[in-house]
Amino acid sequence: MVFGALFSGHSYRLCILHTRLIRQGLQFALIGLVCCVLGVPQSDAALVNLGPGSFTPQATVITFSEVPLGTVNPVYNLSTASLGTVTVSFGGFFIGQAAGGGFPVTLVDHTPTAGQPPALDPAAPTTSTVNDGAAGATSPVLSGSPTFNGPISVLFSVPVAGVGLKGGFFDALHATTIEAYDSNGNVLGSITNSVTGFEFYGLADSTGGSVIKGISFFITGNEPAGFEIDNLTFGAATEIVVGVPEASTWFMLGTGLGGLFGFYRRRRP
Repeated sequence: MVFGALFSGHSYRLCILHTRLIRQGLQFALIGLVCCVLGVPQSDAALVNLGPGSFTPQATVITFSEVPLGTVNPVYNLSTASLGTVTVSFGGFFIGQAAGGGFPVTLVDHTPTAGQPPALDPAAPTTSTVNDGAAGATSPVLSGSPTFNGPISVLFSVPVAGVGLKGGFFDALHATTIEAYDSNGNVLGSITNSVTGFEFYGLADSTGGSVIKGISFFITGNEPAGFEIDNLTFGAATEIVVGVPEASTWFMLGTGLGGLFGFYRRRRP
């Protein structure tokens, strides 16, 4: 009887341990599901994806109509609602990065010099304001070099919490990337286009911190025709609105949660 009691107690403890492990596994699975469905990049959960309507009217917008057509590597000194005076500079890429890849030109090394504040490389291909007659374009726009076929990088004099832009014209899905960097040149995360044609998309810090010092916009997939940017928008956390998921997204989330709950109930001792 003593042996039986000891065995029963041991089995009970094993069942409790097994249940705890299952619960922990389900918690991690749930976190991954929520991140996936709500659009949080899993490679760096500190950033969230932004889309149309993600900025309040107080956010700062650059339309490139503020400078003469043909302006090379434009620089803006802007008074913002929450960040004070911000200087926004445009160029081909940051020091430490490198361009290549034939046509279209892209970044063959997309990492700025580590441990140093990002700085635009004066030897990089230039950017310039141009007109675009494509359907859906809102001229003037900013182009890299060659026209519509080179990388574009943006440097902020002070870190911002979020930045987005209208990019296009895209001929391929998930082929053109916005990548964000902090004040030490570290990669914070990236996002690719999700539609063809023109799309407004960007990145923000999920904690509300102003950590984005610069971004690069470049081809990372099978995009045959290059791109331009327009309506560059940025701001502090108070000027960013993270969108509510659509009904289909909530359905996916509910289905996933229901499956996890059912699995948990079946595995309970």
